[in-house]
Amino acid sequence: MIRMAAMALAAPGRDTLLDELVQSGFLYFWEAADPNTGLVKDRALADGQPDSRRIGSIAATGFGLTALCVGAERGFRSRSEIERRVLNTLEYLWEHLPNEHGFYYHFVDITNGQRLWKCELSSIDTALLMCGVVTCGEYWPNTRIRMLAKKIYERTDWRWMLNDGQCLSHGWKPENGFLKNRWDAYCEHMLLYLLAMGSPTRPIPAESWDAWRRPVFEYEGERFITVNAPLFIHQYSHAWFDFKGKRDRYTDYFENSVRATKAHKRFCINLKSRFPEFGEDLWGITASDSAKGYRAWGGPPEHGPLDGTLVPCAAAGSIPFLPTDTLHTLGKMRERFGEKIWKRYGFIDAFNPHMNWFDKDVIGIDVGITVLMAENHRSGFVWKTFMRNQHVQRAMKKAGFNPV
Repeated sequence: MIRMAAMALAAPGRDTLLDELVQSGFLYFWEAADPNTGLVKDRALADGQPDSRRIGSIAATGFGLTALCVGAERGFRSRSEIERRVLNTLEYLWEHLPNEHGFYYHFVDITNGQRLWKCELSSIDTALLMCGVVTCGEYWPNTRIRMLAKKIYERTDWRWMLNDGQCLSHGWKPENGFLKNRWDAYCEHMLLYLLAMGSPTRPIPAESWDAWRRPVFEYEGERFITVNAPLFIHQYSHAWFDFKGKRDRYTDYFENSVRATKAHKRFCINLKSRFPEFGEDLWGITASDSAKGYRAWGGPPEHGPLDGTLVPCAAAGSIPFLPTDTLHTLGKMRERFGEKIWKRYGFIDAFNPHMNWFDKDVIGIDVGITVLMAENHRSGFVWKTFMRNQHVQRAMKKAGFNPV
């Protein structure tokens, strides 16, 4: 059984909080995955109670594969058990999960891999999955795990997803082909482009790295590249790719995310006149659940129908960028709201102290970014493991990254 830390209501110390974020998140990826397919639920009940929902997310599965490596390294469960789960997952991805040109459907049934809601083959979600696959291939000495990870990555036809353009498409549907939107402006897609450029079999040209826009925004003296999107766009690529101390010809993306997080904290504090609970101790908004359903919201610039909801993974996903500030607010959340917001899998997805609303769910990708960024800040484990991959290293060179 996993060694669960005591869930005290008092604010935990910084190291204890990091430990608990990683342990509780690992537990989600162990319990919310189908043990036969390895596919991870998109969401589950935060208290770990029986949950009949079978909606899986390939992005959550990518975070989960990485979290399994963290769990093995930390001894959260028997190493042989975790290794078997990883092998089962990779075998299912290679042999059974429906794909087209190596890309997978966004949402699938965790028990049989069936496509749900006529969703798209998703380029970004496939890339998030692939990050987990690559991490497993680098971490486990198991020959079959390494072989499967190699095959799954090499099967992906990144050139096909360009659809005769310079920027990658958002996805494809068998009913009507490629989606109209492309990844043509800065966001979480850096990991997608780098995986595509590094492919040893079907790489996209290096020129695609230069094809997407990098608009600059300024908020209270902080200048950074961004678009009108939630804070997670500054986090996801950094969960695996280590941009620290490096830059391409445009910017230092790690420092860019530091500035974006500083601006976001200030933005939230400035909302205090509208939402009195916000302030130095309580801040953080990114795409999340709300009392009225799922919302993509945040700022700066402000977007979405903000209503005073706080989202713990907004701060947690930025721990490496602003560790003191992010861990402070996460600790204060625990201290203030205790068992209302901290349950079996760590923080609930979101809560609104102004409405006295507390989510019943956790969301896989939000748990995932919390686990990976907490572990990266603590040990650099995910960065060190993932960045050993020769194709990842080649992609960084093709994109023009050099030491700062």
